[in-house]
Amino acid sequence: MHPGSTGSSAAGRPPDRGQQPLLGSPGGGGARLRRAPGPTGRLGPPAGSNLSSVAVVTDSTADLPADLVRSRGVTVVPLTVTLEGKEYLDGVDITADEFYTRLHGANGPVATTSQPAPARFQEVYRQLLQDHDEVISLHISEKLSGTYAAAVQGAELAGAGDRVRVVDSAMVSMPLGLMVLAATEVAAGGSAGEVVERLDALRREVTVFFMVSTLEYLRRGGRIGAANALLGSVLQVKPVLTIRDGQVTPLERVRTRERALARVIDLVREQDRGQGLCAIVGHAAAEATAERIASEIEPGCDTLLVQPLGPVVGAHAGPGTVGVGCYPAELLPLGLKKVSAAAAR
Repeated sequence: MHPGSTGSSAAGRPPDRGQQPLLGSPGGGGARLRRAPGPTGRLGPPAGSNLSSVAVVTDSTADLPADLVRSRGVTVVPLTVTLEGKEYLDGVDITADEFYTRLHGANGPVATTSQPAPARFQEVYRQLLQDHDEVISLHISEKLSGTYAAAVQGAELAGAGDRVRVVDSAMVSMPLGLMVLAATEVAAGGSAGEVVERLDALRREVTVFFMVSTLEYLRRGGRIGAANALLGSVLQVKPVLTIRDGQVTPLERVRTRERALARVIDLVREQDRGQGLCAIVGHAAAEATAERIASEIEPGCDTLLVQPLGPVVGAHAGPGTVGVGCYPAELLPLGLKKVSAAAAR
């Protein structure tokens, strides 16, 4: 899945858009959740609370459900998506459902994206440091977006020294979301240094496997990475993709979407070391397929969420994209499980 944000180099980077609200929470309707208490029985800090001396910041490409963002006290800085000449804050001004309805397929309007300005991060950090000792700011891969660089500049402008630590996740969307949730777990009882140490370990283990309906959206956005070799193939292949070293990378080529789906499920299961997985299934207007994947992997999961890909990520992944971000639960169990629509009623 390709993030729809600007690249980390200055060349070819879409400009930041005008002044916009600083903060937002992703929307678009996500999974309903129940929180399973961990060994200590502790739940995530309620919205607005200051139970942790370490604040956690991310950007909207983490694609986390709004209720979980609130309950975990995460601050989300939204990117911008432009569609048919109008700008929207990702997950704030436009939901995932609205975005995919308007995208109209591969021959429809082209959506473009841009990262937040450094000044927005500066203000976020200054606000949070009024009530917290330290800030961890965890973002989309710097090889896929200028967001990380903007956050680094924002931290410098805030003049807070090492009280603000900006971390490159080397990921986007589902695996980034998992890392954000892990950061909140550690931040609730640890220092920023401890959070960074745990994130460094997770970054080596967290992974993602996904498939797209077409490579055209990745090509349009210029973030197709090594998957570029698949363009123009005489074979109608359905690639299984991952993110490696911060970039989109093809893993396998299969002939049908059904086989690609089966390989994604198999690859996810292979990550289990015996104590289950923490996993997020993400989809771009492909809920039925996402739910099918979830039902297949749920027996082996400590944590399992199903969540739409937000407009920024969806702009470059394209409708029909579906995948799973995961890591072995033994590294840091989260104890979150999706509640099915039937169970929620």
